Amino acid sequence: MINAPAITLLLVSFLVLLIIKVPIAFSLGLSTMATALYLGIPPMVIGQQMVKGLNSFSLIAIPFFIIAGEIMGEGGISERLIKFSNVIIGRLRGGLAMVNVLASMFFGGISGSSVADTSSIGAILIPMMEKQGYDKDYSVNVTITSSTQGVIIPPSHNVIIYSLAAGGLSVGRLFLGGFLPGVLLGIALMVLSYIIAVKRNYPKGEKFSFKEGLKITLESILGLLTAVIVIGGVTTGIFTATESAAIAAVYAFIITFFVYKDIPIKRMVKILNNSLKTLAMVLAVIATSSAFGYMMAYLRIPSLVTETLISISDNKYVILLIVNMILLALGMIMDMAPLILITTPILLPVVTSVGMDPVQFGIVMMLNLGIGLITPPVGSTLFVGCSIAGCKIEDVLKSLMPFYAVMFIMLLLLTFVPQLTLFIPNLIMGQ
Repeated sequence: MINAPAITLLLVSFLVLLIIKVPIAFSLGLSTMATALYLGIPPMVIGQQMVKGLNSFSLIAIPFFIIAGEIMGEGGISERLIKFSNVIIGRLRGGLAMVNVLASMFFGGISGSSVADTSSIGAILIPMMEKQGYDKDYSVNVTITSSTQGVIIPPSHNVIIYSLAAGGLSVGRLFLGGFLPGVLLGIALMVLSYIIAVKRNYPKGEKFSFKEGLKITLESILGLLTAVIVIGGVTTGIFTATESAAIAAVYAFIITFFVYKDIPIKRMVKILNNSLKTLAMVLAVIATSSAFGYMMAYLRIPSLVTETLISISDNKYVILLIVNMILLALGMIMDMAPLILITTPILLPVVTSVGMDPVQFGIVMMLNLGIGLITPPVGSTLFVGCSIAGCKIEDVLKSLMPFYAVMFIMLLLLTFVPQLTLFIPNLIMGQ
């Protein structure tokens, strides 16, 4: 039997708390506890569900990925990746914009974070692009949209969160599933950047001699091997996701402090402090999301949503479009990690009922929520990019429309062409 008052209390209290800007973890926890008290569920049960949400060996991978990303971000890897990208593609018209996209592709494969990508790559390239004559809004547009590759291209800690929320999907298959979509998105953004650069007559980049290019490439490869270690280890079965994350963190530490030597080892204190802050937020959200998810399951909200969507239409394409619209709308008002934890148990049964593979849905979800990161009112990556450039959000949004269009087209392709996501996982790991 549907308990409409309890469902209303859970969802409305959560939304109200979000609107008045209560932190997401507290919003989830308070709305869950209020509903539990209304239903007569002992508070101890909610506490147990929070602990249960954190009681997973796979979660240990997240702090290691965060530490590895922080180390590489602080230790000069972003500058080397920019130079490496410049060697590959910088000589073309508007080359610095395409360098931005390519560097984000490489760095995203290390940090797994759109905000970290924008903070690191953007802090260098946005001022550099402005200095060479690129418009400020264009510089921000290229930086923030290309940074969303970081949530798709492996390794991404958000994919690990999705794996847990989906009941323990193979992390290796999810990593491989994000590779081709992430690269295709990068190529599409580079093509658009080039078209706009030609139209606005932006400058060409510098050329490098063979000797210079070789030196830059060799230095950059050491950093890029971080992602190779993780992806190769997980997909071949040599490491678990947790083991590969730990090895990546140790490798990043060695390369940064004993090979590159751009920062003193005492900077590790700051890196660990930043990592701890990020980890505390992530784990708090996971714990409270677990309790919130328990309450939704208790009230049969996932099955109600499934029945409602299927009753609207039995057409696969209509249902998938509606699911995308829901994720896009939610991505505009909530952060990524809690949305993954909350919406996966609700929407995964819907998409699998119409034949979508869970791995494909995971990558579709990542791109949906990645678009949310660059869309107001809560778009954290958009805010970071505008802050670095010192410009207003409204000045950026109008010129951002072509980039949104490219991302939406890519989203539709991933939704309706399963092989874009599944080809590589099926090829390497079997069906």
